[in-house]
Amino acid sequence: MAHSSAERFVCEIMSKNDASHDSSHVIRVRNLALELAKEEGLTSDSSLSVIELAALLHDVDDHKYVESSEQNRAKEFLDDEGIDNDTKHRVLSIIKSMGFKEQLANGAVDQSPELAVVQDADRLDAIGAIGIARCFTYGGSRNHILHDASILPVLDGMTKEEYTRKDRRHTMINHFYEKLLKLKDLMKTEAGRKRAEKRHEFMEAYLAEFLQEWEGFA
Repeated sequence: MAHSSAERFVCEIMSKNDASHDSSHVIRVRNLALELAKEEGLTSDSSLSVIELAALLHDVDDHKYVESSEQNRAKEFLDDEGIDNDTKHRVLSIIKSMGFKEQLANGAVDQSPELAVVQDADRLDAIGAIGIARCFTYGGSRNHILHDASILPVLDGMTKEEYTRKDRRHTMINHFYEKLLKLKDLMKTEAGRKRAEKRHEFMEAYLAEFLQEWEGFA
């Protein structure tokens, strides 16, 4: 019952987001996380419940769309649904730890199998054909520059503060080099790594074609 309520909840509150972070994104992440869980042997009802709730709720407090004063919606939902304390703690811990910006701040952290599955599913949805579409959808919604060869990507040593700075000069193409192309090597599950290889190769081919066309060589 809680999972159905969570799906309705996120569909309602994320309806105002652009299509890069709408309810379709979290539904894909939920479906993929459950598939990865099956392949990784996470079959207990407890694990699957935590995985599904965390996947559905992972973006409801996203700082890009929600003011900091409002960033308690996941906890409030779990409280309202009467979710037991152990499940609630595990779900909220996954949501807090899974973001790319958190890895920039804290490095690799010890992860529960449930966290690894949900994190991999979310990162898989950021790469490949869907990832390319989401990158340009989000960038377009924020009037980001498509490409400017004079604005170099930050390839190493980027901090959480720099990554989240709203006044930073960056481009949609640089986002591939600063984040998306790094995600393949950050996968935590074998099932995630297998899928990431294909999606990563697709992005590399796309970028090569894009840069040739940008210069008028293709």
